[in-house]
Formats: sequence, C-alpha cells, structure tokens
Amino acid sequence: MQFSGGRGAVDGIGYDADRPRVVHLDHTTVRGGAELALVRLLSADPAWTPAVLVPAIDEVDVFASLAPTVVRRTCGVRQEAGGSDASPVRLAGLALRLLAQAVLTRTHPLVRTADVVAANSTRAAAYAAIALGLSRTPLVVHLRDMIDQESLGTFGYRLMTRLVLPRADAVIGNSKATLAGALPFLRADAVPVVIPSASGLMLSGGRTPRSGPLRIGMLARIDPWKGQAELLEAFADAFGGGNEELELAGGAPFEHEAFAERLRGRAAALGLADRVHLLGHVDDTHALLGRWDIAVQYSTRAEPMGQNVLQYLAAGVAAVVADEGGPAEWVTDRVNGRRVAPRDVRELTRALRELGGDDQERQRLAEAAGRTPGLLEDAAVAAAHAEVFREVLHRREQHARRRPVQGRAGIG
Repeated sequence: MQFSGGRGAVDGIGYDADRPRVVHLDHTTVRGGAELALVRLLSADPAWTPAVLVPAIDEVDVFASLAPTVVRRTCGVRQEAGGSDASPVRLAGLALRLLAQAVLTRTHPLVRTADVVAANSTRAAAYAAIALGLSRTPLVVHLRDMIDQESLGTFGYRLMTRLVLPRADAVIGNSKATLAGALPFLRADAVPVVIPSASGLMLSGGRTPRSGPLRIGMLARIDPWKGQAELLEAFADAFGGGNEELELAGGAPFEHEAFAERLRGRAAALGLADRVHLLGHVDDTHALLGRWDIAVQYSTRAEPMGQNVLQYLAAGVAAVVADEGGPAEWVTDRVNGRRVAPRDVRELTRALRELGGDDQERQRLAEAAGRTPGLLEDAAVAAAHAEVFREVLHRREQHARRRPVQGRAGIG
C-alpha cells in the first residue's frame, strides 16, 4: 500500500494524512497479550497521533508505562473477565455492559474527533462496532483470536461474524490462520492484512551458549488453555529423575490465580516442587529467554499467533510448538524448531526428551531460529500499521468524493 502525504478530508472533515488521529480501544488494562502488544506498538514512535480509551482501570494498569505524549482516558463500564458461554444471567450482564460502553464510547470526545478507531481486543471490537454503527469513522479491528465458537463462545462468535466484521473497514490479523476465519464475513471494500503483533523482538543474530542444568520454559499468561498443565506432565515424564528445571513465566490475570495454585500443587505431588518455578509476570523477557535451553508453546486450542513463539525465535532458543494455528506458520519442523502434535502429552514428552539429550541439535535449531524470515522489530510493525490506517482513510475519502457524483448521475 502506497500513499501520498498531506492533508485529506473524510465527509468534509479534514485530517492530517501524515499523522492521523487514531483512538485505540481496549476493554481492560491488565497484562494480557493484546494489551502488552499495544503498549509495545505505541512505544515504537508510531507515525500517527495515538490515544488510548479504556472503560476502567483494573487491578493493574499496563498502559501506565506509555509515554506522556500518548493521550490516555478512562470512560465507561468495567468489563468483567470470562467467556461468553457463561450462564444466561452473566450473558445478560455482559450484553448490558457492552451496550452501555458503546453509548459512552460513541459520545466520548476522543472518538468523536478521531480519524480512525482501532479496536485492540475482541470485546472492544464488539462495543466499537455498536458505537460506530451509524458513523462514517473508519473502524480497524485487530484480530487476536481465532474466529470460531471454541475461541469466542457462541455469543461472541455471533457478535463477531454478524456485527463486528461486517462493520470493519480493515482487519489486522496477527497470523494467516486468524485472518482466514474472518475473510468470509468482511465487506468487499474492507482491507484485510496480516501483521504480527508487536512482540518486543530484538534480533541479535545469536547468543552465547550457557552452562548449568538444562532449563525448559514457557512464556505465557497462566491460563488453562495455554498448556502449562500439559507441559508440566511432559516435563515430569521426560526429566523426572534428573536435575533439569522448568520455569513458567507469566501472570495469572482473568481470574486464573486458582489455576496457578493447582500447578504448584501438581508439581509438589510429582516431587518436583524444587525444580518447577512459577515466576509470575516478567518484564525483562530477553534476559529470561537467554537462560532457557528449550522454550515451549503448547496451547490446548489453536493459538492465533503466539507472541511467545516470535520471542523464542528472535532470542535464538530451540522452540517446541503445537503443530497448528499461527505458530505453525513460523516454525518449520526440524529446521528452526520442533512441531509436535497438539494435545498429545506423549508426543511433547518425546520431543523434550530428544532435544534435552542432544546438545548439538538444540544448538543447531537455536541458531536457525534467530535467522527465521519475517521476524519484525516493533518499529517495523508500527510502520505496517500506519500503512493500514492511511489506506482506510484514503478509501473512505475516495468513497466520499464519489457519492455526490453517483447521486447526480441517477437524476433524470
């Protein structure tokens, strides 16, 4: 997509084509993958004027780390955590919160004066589509979930396919797999594009071999579907009698503290309490990955992209991933990592045991990982987003210019 700079107009309202005003909507401020990606994106000197609008400040405010130049506002109704296949009472509460948030979003000064509204999460996309239903403000939707009922729930799937995607002027899929599920529901003039999420990558081109016990790790929020329980079982089967260590790095947002406690209890029951470590949220992921010999992604349903997989590859660590979804687009089996059958602990055990016992193979895969084509640092991800924002404004401007001509042509 190539555009000329300067000023433009959408429906008679001027905008700066070089630095459009983009309001980013998110339904929460906790440290989820979508929220961390947005922080990285807006910290990469984007070529637009950004603002962030959230309903409320949750127990953690991930956006507090943004530069003071990024406008941040809070206005709305707190959005509860949890899936959309809950009880009828909870679903009714979710629907009411979405409607209330849509009204407050539509009338907020940031949204009323925005050139583009970008929904950063699935729930934010739901109330954004309602808010902008009769508006001509372009809506860009970040697709960070698979478009299916397993990932979104029945209610969420219906909202996404019947309301959000038909309203979207552009969708940014974080992988080909994510985007493919959305394509049947988009308008013909919508802009579909794949851009990996800003993942804080630092492409170093290699790392120094480390000494000490073999260390296996997973970098992902603590959540039953992220696969920590499966990795724990595979680790126990592969290395139960050795001195190898397992590190699980990630916070436990979205009401999953009890799951973290179950993981600790299971590690103790397996006799591994002193070799399995739950680290909580880790800010310095580069140092973390630098001390791992094997890094694992093993979500129990297809992962839309897996920011952790990109981080593993860029850090030059031997990666083991589930053979489905976005991670399978980045890892070629036995070339720059290992792909194993999803939801099969025995296969994961086998891969860990093979890699754990072969220093040369781990080193070969680690070196190849750092050379994986297509890995982007955050500045390049931001540049790709800027192209999308300019394109939707360009198309909206072209459409606005054609409407009066088409109207006159139909007279007489």
